[in-house]
This record gives sequence, structure tokens and C-alpha cells, in this order.
Amino acid sequence: MTKVRFHGPIAGFSGAMDEMVFTDTKKKNRTVAYMKKHYAPTQAQMDHRAHFKASAARAQAALENPSLRAFYEAIAEDRDTTAHLVAFVDFLVAPDIKPLNLFKYKGQVGDIITIRATDDIGLADLDVALIANDGTRIEQGKAIEQGARTGTWIYTATQPVPLGSDIFIEVLGVDHAGTEAKITESPRVGEDG
Repeated sequence: MTKVRFHGPIAGFSGAMDEMVFTDTKKKNRTVAYMKKHYAPTQAQMDHRAHFKASAARAQAALENPSLRAFYEAIAEDRDTTAHLVAFVDFLVAPDIKPLNLFKYKGQVGDIITIRATDDIGLADLDVALIANDGTRIEQGKAIEQGARTGTWIYTATQPVPLGSDIFIEVLGVDHAGTEAKITESPRVGEDG
């Protein structure tokens, strides 16, 4: 049904009229019209809709857990929104791990690897593993976030690695919704990353 706003002759209108759809932005007194589309959604659109629907269902289930509800409600209060929206976005958006900062890692015990990991409400956990070229695990441990929900994590090396060694560094982050993000880099120890 088409709705018409009157202010003078006609200020704007919105809704469907035959094959056209009108949207009205009241702030600028502008009406936009477009034709209805009559084609099947693509596989990517169907996948996106399924992910959207699954995220909404998982968020609703998470809010039934009292401790998770309290967690999401605290964030919602800070953001002046609802706990359901905060939980929904947490399930919808996957964490992202940026390329590693290896400037201070030279293969010595106590050297640090800086990791920048972003998520809508921050990660719950971040694991780091250093692996030799032959697949042998050199060391593994947890990175520590530098301030609540800052997205900057520090991993401190516990094992020496000779300069010039080719290694793999695996980083696995998990957000509060349980969604994982993983990256693997293969630097040469002592060369700035």
C-alpha cells in the first residue's frame, strides 16, 4: 500500500505501486523509486540469508544462558542498545586477525610477538604456536590482551629459536560466540615481519 505525505501539494510517498517500490527519506524530502526484481536469489545470497538466520537463532539460544545474558547485557548497556542485538552481531561477525608484528621477535626467550585481532566485542581467547619447518612444535601458549577489548595481544616467547630459521607461526582466536579465526605466517627468525 502506498503512503502519501502531504505538505504543500505532495511532500513524499512510500510503498509499492504496481511494479514499482517507493522509499521516502523525510530528512531530505526525496523519494526514490525502483522496480521490483523478479529473479531467483544467487547461491551467495542464499548462503548469506542462511548465515543471518543461523546467527539470530544462536544469539537467541545464547541469551537463555544467564551468564552469557549478563555478559551481553553489560555491553548493551554501555552501547545503549539491546542484549539481543549485541549477541546477534557477535554471532554474525567473525573475528579478524591482522598480519603479525614480528619487529621485536628475534628468537630469544622473552621476545614478543604483537597480534592485532579485531571483533565486534573482542576476542575471548588467542592461542599462538611456533612450529619448525619439519612440523615439530617449538612452543605453544596463550597471548595476553593489552587492556579489555583493545584488540592488541602480546605473546611472549618461551623457547630460543636460532636466527635465520624458517618457522611457522599459527594464531587461533576465538570470540565470545565461539567463532574461530586462524592465520599462519612463515617468517624467517630475525627478519622484521
